[in-house]
Amino acid sequence: MVHLSITRAAKQVAGVAVAATVAVGLSTVATQGALAAEYNWTFQTSETAGEPQFKLKQEWAENIETMSGGRVEIEILPTGAVVPHNQTLEAVGANILQGHLTDPSYFSGMNPAFSMLGNLVGAWGDPLEFLEYMKHGGGEELYNELVQPYGVHLIGAAATGLESFPSSKPIRTVEDLKGLKLRAPEGMVYDIFSKAGAAPVNLPGSEVYTALEKGVIDAADYTVFATNQAQGLHEFASYPNYPGFHSLPMVAVSMNKQIWDGLPDDIKTMMEVATDDLAYNMVFELKKNDIEAVQEARQDPEIEIVDLPAEERKKFRNIAQQEWKNWAEKNEMTQKVYDSVTEFLKARNLM
Repeated sequence: MVHLSITRAAKQVAGVAVAATVAVGLSTVATQGALAAEYNWTFQTSETAGEPQFKLKQEWAENIETMSGGRVEIEILPTGAVVPHNQTLEAVGANILQGHLTDPSYFSGMNPAFSMLGNLVGAWGDPLEFLEYMKHGGGEELYNELVQPYGVHLIGAAATGLESFPSSKPIRTVEDLKGLKLRAPEGMVYDIFSKAGAAPVNLPGSEVYTALEKGVIDAADYTVFATNQAQGLHEFASYPNYPGFHSLPMVAVSMNKQIWDGLPDDIKTMMEVATDDLAYNMVFELKKNDIEAVQEARQDPEIEIVDLPAEERKKFRNIAQQEWKNWAEKNEMTQKVYDSVTEFLKARNLM
């Protein structure tokens, strides 16, 4: 009995020792995991924290962390968290932010080519056309040529999809745009709406709700239908145009060029793959959200969804194309963008 007790006790001691060793080992692994991030970066977006696009961008960062085995950690911040929405390019170049995921149209004041590449109004009938141009038509190479002087590198392009057009007045023809007070970002979008007879107002997206509510603007070039619906814009703008007839903004997924150039190839590849995944997830996720939101809106007798007729869309596109030519003359880079995009569109019978 004594022998059995000693044996049992020895086994218990051994078991405790093994458990302690395992616990210490797991603790060490956890500690190493917590310290494993070789790269810690902050990227700012152009959306508020509650928008679907913001969540998709958070998933992009999470995918990179997973693929890298925790070597890369990226904090995704909403618009205005560190700098205003139109200053992120400079902040990334100066390494105040390490990157951004944003609409390049905001930087039109620095170079008009940002507007042409960021949102060539009237050019695209589907976001996949735009993504094809960027990835296989020379768009990404042109964009990197554009941002190189600012110390920024484009990892890849995404797109939100064709934007809706929430309006407090029905827009059934291009003529109905005359005198309409509408929110539009600076640059080509602003100019094209002006040429169509509207009265654009340059406001950040975060002020669209309040401006519509107070009647400061009648309509907004803002974002996709589902986001407009979720934010309650149709309460004040009950004549949304859908599908969109104007804007299809680029999402430039970019980072500080010096950091990018110093990264190992495997990390670069992970980030490029994650960005391609983001591009297609964004297109189809937002499309699904739009379909559901349109069904919901159609149940509300106070909301009338207006689909601009094909002949009116053509009129608007003709105004836009004339403005493309005007902008092409602004500098060497805008001419390059114009030549590149029009060659792509003509080759695919889209122009």
